[in-house]
Amino acid sequence: GTSRRQVRQMIRYESVITALIGGVLGLALGIIGALITSIFLSGEGYVQAWPVGTLIVLLLAAALAGVLAAALPARRAARLNMLEAISAE
Repeated sequence: GTSRRQVRQMIRYESVITALIGGVLGLALGIIGALITSIFLSGEGYVQAWPVGTLIVLLLAAALAGVLAAALPARRAARLNMLEAISAE
């Protein structure tokens, strides 16, 4: 009972959520790696900087990449006959 627009929108949302999960996990691992590195290099004058603006821009870029990656599959899924797609193997 969904319209084609609703199918496209649902696929886009799922793609953005998946991309943001990957972006957040990547940023978290990067921050943890930077913290570990700064602990080992603190005796040599290494100072850790936190570019919060850049991190936010990277999360937005991940969301945009999710939207762009979902465009073609969303269009293709919206064109399918749902009953035929469910009954296919």
